[in-house]
Amino acid sequence: MSSDFEGYEQDFAVLTAEITNKIARVPRLPPDEKKQMVANVEKQLEEAKELLEQMDLEVRDIPPQSRGMYSNRMRSYKQEMGKLETDFKRSRIAYSDEVRNELLGDDGNSSENQRAHLLDNTERLERSSRRLEAGYQIAVETEQIGQEMLENLSHDREKIQRARERLRETDANLGKSSRILTGMLRR
Repeated sequence: MSSDFEGYEQDFAVLTAEITNKIARVPRLPPDEKKQMVANVEKQLEEAKELLEQMDLEVRDIPPQSRGMYSNRMRSYKQEMGKLETDFKRSRIAYSDEVRNELLGDDGNSSENQRAHLLDNTERLERSSRRLEAGYQIAVETEQIGQEMLENLSHDREKIQRARERLRETDANLGKSSRILTGMLRR
């Protein structure tokens, strides 16, 4: 049983090495060969997935006491498979960018267009930064004015409270005076 697993392991190792080699060559190939290579790699990735499935079935048939070592190997093979798939996607993206550029007729002008676009974006960003800075200054000034107004209102409140106290004192004094005068008038 483990001999079958080891055979699958060897096949998987050979296949992943071939896939890695082909993925690295995809960006450097002429367009016609790229298309063929991409199709070939897709087919080999499917074969590698099938090998992983076979290996997984073999691991399930292994007695539980020996299964741990094989399960660890399977995890690493699945991680390797995931890495191969992401590498292949990246090379396909690079390939599709080249195809798009060919179809759209992008030649050397695209870098000049990109540079001009970047300069425009940089200018917009600088203008926005200046506007933000000006807005921040206005906010700070508004906050200072608000603080001064609160302080003035606080002083005015204190003055009004003192005036109210004086009025109460005066009212109390007037009340006393009024009582004294009425007392004097009665005598």
